[in-house]
Amino acid sequence: MFGCLVAGRLVQTDAQQVAGDKFVFNLPDYENVNHVVVFMLGTVPFPAGMGGAVYFSFPDPVGGQVWQLLGFITNDKPSAIFKISQLKPGEGGEHPFGVMTVPRLASVAQVGVSIEPLEQLVQQTPVSGATVCAVDSFMQFTQKMLDSLYNFSSSFAVSQSQMTPNPSEMSIPASSILKWYENFQRRMAQNPNFWKT
Repeated sequence: MFGCLVAGRLVQTDAQQVAGDKFVFNLPDYENVNHVVVFMLGTVPFPAGMGGAVYFSFPDPVGGQVWQLLGFITNDKPSAIFKISQLKPGEGGEHPFGVMTVPRLASVAQVGVSIEPLEQLVQQTPVSGATVCAVDSFMQFTQKMLDSLYNFSSSFAVSQSQMTPNPSEMSIPASSILKWYENFQRRMAQNPNFWKT
């Protein structure tokens, strides 16, 4: 149902179900992790009116877990990036994991997902510094995607004299791809959400 990507190096899709509506990922080597991406796998959607609150817990040798709300994911927002490098142990608030024993190792942090009503999710306040600005991340992704498409397309560029006629294959002038690339960049700079309209 969920996946967790740790700093671009470790993808986990085997969340441990600790209750009917609660799941946990273990994060070894958490001290060297800046960001965590939590995402839905696309196989099972949330029930209608529900979403997943995402929590983080530092390892605690004493055994008293402190969970920090990072944010949430929903069917309409199936992934989120959270910055965990600036979180501080011991800070946290109310959380749904407190009444249960969540198996853990002393040196392993955890990310928890709790399925909760959407009305409740939008009223909760994440711990400060955890949420990465979605517009910045989206802008970075879009820029990388544009660069990748342009570079990939350009790698197949040939001059007209080098072209071999092939009636079953369509050709697109490189200038058209470049023009699209420049227009898309300009529109993203003016309004990062232009594509939603």
